[in-house]
Amino acid sequence: MVLNGSWQLYWNSLRTPTSPPDYHENVPFPTLWSNTTWKGQPLPSQGFATYELTVLMPKSTETLALRVPDVYCAYRLYANGEVIAQNGVPGTSRATTKPYWSTQLSPLPATDTIRLRLQVANFHHSKGGPYKSITVGSLASLRLHKDIDDAFDYFLGGCLFMGGLFFLGLFLFGRSNYYILYFSFFCLFYSYRPFGTRNYALHSLFPDLPWALTLHAEYLSLFLAVTMFVLYTRALYPEDANRTLYYSMAGIGLLFTFITLLTPPTIFTYLINPFLGLLFFYIGSAFYVHVQAVRHRRSGAQYALLSSGCLLIIILVIMLEYFGLFTPSKLVIFLGYLSFFFLQSLILSFRFSTTLKKAKEEAELGLRTKSEFLSTMSHEIRTPLNSVIGMTHLLMKDDPRPDQKKHLDALLFSGNNLLSIVNDILDFNKIEAGKIMFVQEPVSIPDIARHLISSLEAAAHEAGITLTLNLDPSLTQQVLADKTRISQVLSNLVQNAIKFTHEGGVELRIKVEKQDQENSTLHFSVEDTGIGIPAEKQKLIFERFTQIDSSATRGFSGTGLGLAISKRILELQGVTLRVASEVGVGSTFYFTQTFPLAHELPTEKPSPPPVTASEKPLEGVSILVVEDNSMNILVVQNFLKRWGAESEVAKNGQEALDLLDPSRHQLVLMDLHMPVMDGYEATRRLRERGETLPIIALTASMALDVTEKVLAIGINDVVVKPFNPNHLLQVISHYVKPD
Repeated sequence: MVLNGSWQLYWNSLRTPTSPPDYHENVPFPTLWSNTTWKGQPLPSQGFATYELTVLMPKSTETLALRVPDVYCAYRLYANGEVIAQNGVPGTSRATTKPYWSTQLSPLPATDTIRLRLQVANFHHSKGGPYKSITVGSLASLRLHKDIDDAFDYFLGGCLFMGGLFFLGLFLFGRSNYYILYFSFFCLFYSYRPFGTRNYALHSLFPDLPWALTLHAEYLSLFLAVTMFVLYTRALYPEDANRTLYYSMAGIGLLFTFITLLTPPTIFTYLINPFLGLLFFYIGSAFYVHVQAVRHRRSGAQYALLSSGCLLIIILVIMLEYFGLFTPSKLVIFLGYLSFFFLQSLILSFRFSTTLKKAKEEAELGLRTKSEFLSTMSHEIRTPLNSVIGMTHLLMKDDPRPDQKKHLDALLFSGNNLLSIVNDILDFNKIEAGKIMFVQEPVSIPDIARHLISSLEAAAHEAGITLTLNLDPSLTQQVLADKTRISQVLSNLVQNAIKFTHEGGVELRIKVEKQDQENSTLHFSVEDTGIGIPAEKQKLIFERFTQIDSSATRGFSGTGLGLAISKRILELQGVTLRVASEVGVGSTFYFTQTFPLAHELPTEKPSPPPVTASEKPLEGVSILVVEDNSMNILVVQNFLKRWGAESEVAKNGQEALDLLDPSRHQLVLMDLHMPVMDGYEATRRLRERGETLPIIALTASMALDVTEKVLAIGINDVVVKPFNPNHLLQVISHYVKPD
């Protein structure tokens, strides 16, 4: 039961139980002093007074108590002459009054009559006097209700605070969208209000908190939260929120904030009523913006409209309670806040997921565009390279003079170097795109190492250094590995060592660390006596397009991709590439990899037979060359003519279909990219009409990129341009037999 009604008021008097009778008036309770008359005149908001009331108590077996709320701004409550509750210290002046706000439960003496005497004083706030009802009831019931109210307050405040931290982290460590930042600040500022206002649960938990500090926090949390919500609405739907209006609204909120910080409570507490009026306008304008956003089908606008509707109802209910016109259920307010926060979280989650999806699509489009660009550039670069390298091989076959051979060697070296750079870039792009596959087949690691050393001996000799191989004698059994990739890694490491070594030598060492019936663990190391790598750059060298010296005066060529490719190939197999180096002494690149043992002999596909030294190894062979590039036609026809073969040219797939004569032609060299009809479609149609003669793809595309596709349509083999003449001859000789 609330003790509302007529109380005896003694103005400018703090009566004690021993005070004699004095002049008093009966006034409604609870009522602010500004709405109370004394001797026919309204009371000022600052001063001190005493309220008295006699309560006849019912007979009860339960302990009865009072729930005493806060007043403006300090009180002391007596029951039958004993102090049972107190907030701050009421006094007769500003100096003797200490304000404080909290809600208290006070047990009542077990008697049939209670004489209440309430001393109230205010010298620190723009409002004065009691404004909330005192409730009498069972102590257990009142305590339960207070605990439930406090639990709601703490839970709601905690949800807002944790939500604010979550969205702040999302902004800082995710995509930096400012509407996420503004909403996180709104949650953080507003999280103080559930437990720092109304029932002041925080003050009961920490009774020594300074009143001035909590009062500033109460006002600042409101002004700043509303300002952040205004900026959040503007950032969320900038197309629908008027820029000038919303920045003006935010500016007003910041103005109220600065006034609160710079003036005493007796001044800034006057701001609350005008700000509440503005608050209705702010929420209404946000509601209008969300309606417009729904009309324009903005992302998450339906949730935004529902949330602003919830907020509008919450603010209306709180204002009705503030002005004493309505007492809402705590559960209603709690559910309203929770609905608002939940809907706002849905908006941001929806927006964030949409942004991520868009970013993912853009990234995928970028990767596809990059892959298509590199594929196109590969084809366009390889096509003229085929002509350059092919013509160089032809000229070298024509018994050039020594000075001409020197020039041709330089030309061939430069062409092969450019081809190596193109291959590195494409290989790294393939690794980044996740298109690399590892083929497990029985291989001999010693054979791979010997072939590698043999192929690079000339480069080491030219550099004036030694190149040696150190194999563990116990390494005798074949293992299951990807021959191409292990060769690529070791080749990159050895070539890199040769490039950076001017004296001394390079050694490839392979040692068996551990071997059992199923697996063999091998330690690979490439040691050189080169320039060495500074400690601070030992991690950087594994980054793509990175060299020790990237300046314009560097003395070493290359793309800086070799180590990055090797490191990534090993990482995809769960292996780490490491380096130990000292400047001026040399470097050692090493890794340890475990391979399954190959218990069965490899079933290798038959390799092309070695070509004899005959001057005309393809004598009597007729070949249809399907190619649209005139320079490539010139190169291929010259080689075929030199090998004794006859050739006929089709400039596209359609011409190939028309010209092919199985009784005359024994093999087709098919380019894959041509106008009118490409090599894929031409091959498919040839196989559909029953042609069984061998078709070899002669293409500028990477072999691994096209192998699966070309084999599926009936192409027998692939030779990549620029081609090695001996390799092309071997492949042709494998499929045809000269007359």
